[in-house]
Amino acid sequence: MDKPAKAPDFEKALGELEKLVERLERGDLPLDKALEAFERGVALTRQCQEALQAAQAKVEILANRDSATPGPFSPDDDTE
Repeated sequence: MDKPAKAPDFEKALGELEKLVERLERGDLPLDKALEAFERGVALTRQCQEALQAAQAKVEILANRDSATPGPFSPDDDTE
């Protein structure tokens, strides 16, 4: 059976990353909490990049598989 799509994991990670960025941009976190948030943000960024790379690879595979290029026509190739 196929694995479920990774889109929800990507969306969840991206949402958490956006919240972390908002918290860091406010500038009201103590240094230790800011460092923890930054570290978590780096991990989430990597997770999102991996998910996007996997999706891109899948799209490229599907695009190449579905774009069959017909060969040149030759009148000698009569299939009757």
